[in-house]
Amino acid sequence: MADLPLPEAVRRYRAEYRATQIPRGYRGGLHALFTFGGGAFALFACLWQLQDVRPFEWLTVPLTFLYANLAEYFGHRYPMHRPFRGLGLIYRRHAGQHHRFFTHEAMPLEGMRDLRAVLFPPLLVIFFFGAFGLPVWLLLAWAASPNVAWLFLATALAYYLNYELLHLAWHAPAGSWPARNRWLRRLQRLHRIHHDPARMARVNFNITYPIGDRLFGTLAPREEAKG
Repeated sequence: MADLPLPEAVRRYRAEYRATQIPRGYRGGLHALFTFGGGAFALFACLWQLQDVRPFEWLTVPLTFLYANLAEYFGHRYPMHRPFRGLGLIYRRHAGQHHRFFTHEAMPLEGMRDLRAVLFPPLLVIFFFGAFGLPVWLLLAWAASPNVAWLFLATALAYYLNYELLHLAWHAPAGSWPARNRWLRRLQRLHRIHHDPARMARVNFNITYPIGDRLFGTLAPREEAKG
């Protein structure tokens, strides 16, 4: 599917966003390096803490994967698409900016500076890991074992990196590697449906794997994802 001409409203908003929301010194490559390089460093630092992991402790990995998927789902469905007191900046940045910069008719980014509209800013990283990660890490370190706590944090970080990579892929230009893989192409279509302004607050809140959407009945019909 070739990139289509930008709708005029999207073209105007992108020009406004680049002029007012992207700092003059912003470098998309450095943002990506911070996200993936810093995230990978933190992930390996967590794995370095593991000592003599017992078999049952490895169950932390699939359980954390499910927890992270539901955190992605609820964090996206609610504070990112509904204005909660104290979280207005998160709502404005996502529903008010990201969803105006990218619509179902204009998904691809146009250059490296547009990464500012795709990758998580530090504020959202702090929010998600502070709200969904740190309390559980502290609880597991106290109630289970240090290995369980570090496996939880390592898996959460790996999920975050996976999230950022896939979300970046969904907004990559036509002809990029996700478009050549049938399974990834279907996930990309699910995200495109979510970017329809009329449906963004109702369907397809999982950016990665639609586990939460299936559990809570917010997955778009199968035939739409095939279109």
